[in-house]
Amino acid sequence: MTKLFYRLAAFLSVAFALMAHPVSAQDAGYLLRPGDVLQVEVVEDPSLDRSTLVLPNGSITFPQAGTLRAGGQTPDQVRAALTAALAPSFASPPTVYISVASVGAAAAPAVGGGVAADPATMSVYVMGEVGAPGQKKVEPDTNLLQFLAQAGALSKFAADKRIELHRKNAKTGADEVWLFSMKQVGGGTGRISGMTQLADGDVIVVPQRKLFE
Repeated sequence: MTKLFYRLAAFLSVAFALMAHPVSAQDAGYLLRPGDVLQVEVVEDPSLDRSTLVLPNGSITFPQAGTLRAGGQTPDQVRAALTAALAPSFASPPTVYISVASVGAAAAPAVGGGVAADPATMSVYVMGEVGAPGQKKVEPDTNLLQFLAQAGALSKFAADKRIELHRKNAKTGADEVWLFSMKQVGGGTGRISGMTQLADGDVIVVPQRKLFE
């Protein structure tokens, strides 16, 4: 009876410790996943400071570094990879800081294991020069203009004439890209309309405006 009491006491002490210190996105062992938004700071070049989204395929894109793997990695592993990728652009390896600004929506566990799908919503991702980048849960009939309104105002650096809609071709698996202009919401030659309905897994990219754009 005494041994059982001590075992129960030890179990409760561990449980209460975990409750007091839950695992968070800032813990060293946190593994990044699609939908997470990273805040990146480069001390030597503040113009590179930005938020970047972990895309559905687990990658991130960053100026002067290209595409890097992030899904399944810790923030520190991504920091090390990004530092190495940026190093050729600097006289010495830059000082890079990465934090998790927000986490993607967690999938709800299904009864009996697996992941329960939510038929009422779909996941769409937005990155770049928007007020609230990240993974968004939207209704299936949401169009591009409605989604951009939910993603927050475009920044003053946004290239609003060449917003990109990325969608994976279900048959070939290739990434297909369409352009959209806030100045031409009805569409036009080579551009889609703002009324274009989004699909689950779509990625909206709002690039930064070029110098004379």
